[in-house]
Amino acid sequence: MTTTSGAVHPRAAEARALAVAVLTYKRPADIAEALPQLAAQAVSVSSRFDRVEVIVVDNDPAESARELVESFALTAEVPVRYCPEPVSGITAARNRALAEGAGSDILVFIDDDERPSPEWLVDLVATFDRGDAVAVVGPVISRFDVQPDPWIEAGEFFRRRRMPTGTPVSVAATNNLLLDLRTVRRIGLVFDPVFGHAGGEDTMFTRTLHERGGRLVWCDEAIVWDVVPAERTTRSWVVRRAFSSGNSWSLTSIALADGPLARVRARLTGIAKGGVRAAGGALRLVGGVLTRSVRHRAKGTRTLARGAGMVSGVFGYSYEEYRRSS
Repeated sequence: MTTTSGAVHPRAAEARALAVAVLTYKRPADIAEALPQLAAQAVSVSSRFDRVEVIVVDNDPAESARELVESFALTAEVPVRYCPEPVSGITAARNRALAEGAGSDILVFIDDDERPSPEWLVDLVATFDRGDAVAVVGPVISRFDVQPDPWIEAGEFFRRRRMPTGTPVSVAATNNLLLDLRTVRRIGLVFDPVFGHAGGEDTMFTRTLHERGGRLVWCDEAIVWDVVPAERTTRSWVVRRAFSSGNSWSLTSIALADGPLARVRARLTGIAKGGVRAAGGALRLVGGVLTRSVRHRAKGTRTLARGAGMVSGVFGYSYEEYRRSS
């Protein structure tokens, strides 16, 4: 199976080792289902690289995934490594993946509750090979354990962006992301521990990568399916997620600002943009109530929550979406 169409960019061709990194935390059924698929994906690009492997970062201090992963590794067609990270938080787990991938040129992130499309890794690598990008981003499409109620569907809370392959982007999530580790190491980039429990660590990381000259591109064929459990299809959960998204955007914008004056501008921009979203969302929500429109009520609530999150971030509030009770 070929991973490219046409000539390989000279710089891309120099990348000879790839690792797929999956983070897990107390999801034995998910990691058991994901591992065989990820190993098969690694095999699919093995002719392109001198070395491929799968890295499992377990963020459970009790190392609950160890036995399962190490047992699977005994018969896997590619090396599979179990890597515990006892420090709580998504940032610590992602930084562990970066550290464990030190011997690789390319690191590909995916989450344990996601399932790759058949040609996922082939497509990511093909897009990387065709140009000089330092990161390739793919789409995430949600699949549901239970059908969301009409209000959530009308608000399009789980709808994510899609665009033509090759489109430049300036920010990305890390649940479907190929990284050129040579560039990441050269600029000394890691995930900021400030965002360990708040989320937004991927926003900060990829925006920093972009602002330091890295080219990020989209690969629309490299789909992963996000398996959404029932507890994430409630109105309260999706509204909190919208708030968190706006909150992390303001926090990262301020953190990226270079100098006091730039930080003031970032704060004013956050207040202005967040305020407009919050006000517009509130008006749409009221209009939806008056017209009995589910769509306007839901979309108004979503916009209002995101705007409120942006404004709260300007004033230093950090919504810790990933805070654990144990």
